[in-house]
Amino acid sequence: MGQMIDFPANGGTCSGYLAAPAGKGPGVVVIQEWWGLVDHIKDVCDRFAGEGFVALAPDLYRGETTSEPDEAGKKMMSLNIEEVAKDMGGAFDYLQINAMVSPFGVGCVGFCMGGALSLVLATHRPVGAAVTYYGLPTREPDYSKVQGAVLGHFAEHDDWASEENAKPVFDKLKTLGLEVDAHKYPGTSHAFFNDDRPEVYVKEAAELSWQRTVDFLKKHLVND
Repeated sequence: MGQMIDFPANGGTCSGYLAAPAGKGPGVVVIQEWWGLVDHIKDVCDRFAGEGFVALAPDLYRGETTSEPDEAGKKMMSLNIEEVAKDMGGAFDYLQINAMVSPFGVGCVGFCMGGALSLVLATHRPVGAAVTYYGLPTREPDYSKVQGAVLGHFAEHDDWASEENAKPVFDKLKTLGLEVDAHKYPGTSHAFFNDDRPEVYVKEAAELSWQRTVDFLKKHLVND
């Protein structure tokens, strides 16, 4: 359904996978896991397009992907967060000025590493709604800059991004007057949404979290 495009970012260009519906719709920046811009993330963009969103996933690894956890970890650790923020910001800007998106809002959704980066992007751009799937920033961004609502999905068994670890973050967002919501999915572990990883994928939790995400984004990005 979608296609690779180049968009302005960071004083140059960044590539990304763009999927769009037949007509206008709200925008959503889809942020990759630590594996890179793999087929699963492209499929998520296609699914968003099927729900009426214009979805763009920036290629934060500049064309590189991996299926090896050790290499994925190295790639994630080598990212420059300021440069990544500019790439994600470029994707947001591209959607915001896209004729297919106006006058709707733009949100973001990220998974694992991308879940953490989704919250980071919300501190750099006027994101209408930010969704994190089992991801939290290791270095706390300036949450006072977040303007939109925040939704979190967390696994019951996750040593990296647990609901317990998320609670202080979401409590802080609440004190800022933001609408926040978080869900824990029983019997799941990290990456339960990824249907390309059968060892962790949980169909029921994935489908429920997806519906919650779609409803949440439409609530906050569609101007009635």
